[in-house]
Amino acid sequence: MASRVEVEEVADSSDWDRRVWACPGANIYCGSAWGAYKTRRGLKVRRGVVTADGEVLAFVQWQEHRKGPARFVYVQGGPLLTETGARRAEAAFAAFIAHLDLGRFDLLGINYERFETRDATLALLMHGFAPIVQARDHTLELDLTPDLAVIQTEMEQRWRKALRKAEGNTALTTHFLEDRDERLSAFDDFTAMYAALRARKGFASSLRTDAFREIAADDEHLLFLDVSENGKRVLVRIAHLSAERCTDFYTASNDRARATGAATLAVWRIVERAKAEGCRIFDLGGIDPAANRAVFEFKRGLSRNVVQNDPLWLYGKSPTARKLGTLLFSLR
Repeated sequence: MASRVEVEEVADSSDWDRRVWACPGANIYCGSAWGAYKTRRGLKVRRGVVTADGEVLAFVQWQEHRKGPARFVYVQGGPLLTETGARRAEAAFAAFIAHLDLGRFDLLGINYERFETRDATLALLMHGFAPIVQARDHTLELDLTPDLAVIQTEMEQRWRKALRKAEGNTALTTHFLEDRDERLSAFDDFTAMYAALRARKGFASSLRTDAFREIAADDEHLLFLDVSENGKRVLVRIAHLSAERCTDFYTASNDRARATGAATLAVWRIVERAKAEGCRIFDLGGIDPAANRAVFEFKRGLSRNVVQNDPLWLYGKSPTARKLGTLLFSLR
């Protein structure tokens, strides 16, 4: 007799995080802190453990947004399959889809945020999910397995030159912040610089700094890097860590940072930290050469290894809703 696969919803966030971060492929998007951030943004966040015969197959944290008769369910960084679940990925996904009890107008979106596995991809295809990829869904990755000296030799000459200049500037200091009060102070400066940057460049952003402030300061999986000139903060860079991947997340700076090459120094310090933490990949956090050429050129100086981000996988109970949703999301 085939075992019964079911989903049990979980409310205890501390137990959730302990179990999730013990899994291969664990990432910030599966953690309760990210769920708390999304809750503060007005979304309904739920968590479930997929089991079969007492064995855990997957952990899933999802967000729900309703508009009229339609519901959009969104999973980031998951479903997170366990080693057992990887062998039963199709069944784990089937149980999760059944648990959601999607209506005819509802859509389910899954984005693994660069943590997708082959087993997950196969399960998504087997259940008829449609992948949506756009030009901006690409990033640059840096291989951290060589020695740092080797990595430097493979940089573009302009990047090496900028790094040497920044490292030789004794007025510039870098510091990874561990103390909560220091992280909160840095985030406040980050917020002010980020707002000024958005006003100057006019770019759209989904980041809600007011909702993320305390959550980010408390999250041990986030690196906070302070870069100061003569003791005055000029740049804050935030990255997130997983077992094998470090991802550049958010950064904000002022005019002095641009004048001193602080951004180059900050990225290199995070590369050094990521390698020391055992990461194999540094993800430069996405590129959009057509719309933001300057940032792209900066990142390309460190790595030219372009990769496609994991797609947004879309599923709907109704084939019509699925096709319409795929069309709408491809135009986003």
